[in-house]
Amino acid sequence: MSTEEVAPETRGVTVNLLAAVDLGPEIEGMAGRHLRMRLVTIEPGGVFGPIHDHKGRPGTVYILQGTITDHRNGVATDYGPGVGWPEDRNTTHWLENRGTIPAVEISVDIVRQE
Repeated sequence: MSTEEVAPETRGVTVNLLAAVDLGPEIEGMAGRHLRMRLVTIEPGGVFGPIHDHKGRPGTVYILQGTITDHRNGVATDYGPGVGWPEDRNTTHWLENRGTIPAVEISVDIVRQE
């Protein structure tokens, strides 16, 4: 991603934790990590920014409603309901809702315990 690309700060985003599992007791070598599932709503005109990466925080996203525009490497890609994408160590991006209805996604990722 270009260092010249600037994304707005997060606005119009609601994040609800749906579930989390402490992976330490479940998988050897995963101490201090959680598997979490969140419901993310981006209101029309909302932004999930700024530009961020997923190094050490791999995950997947699945769109339930609306359209989310994913900005990566200067390219904007629209994803609608029923579509998902991976977020791996090579993912550096920001998201926005250019539509007229709330965009709703399920986000599942592995994070360090807070």
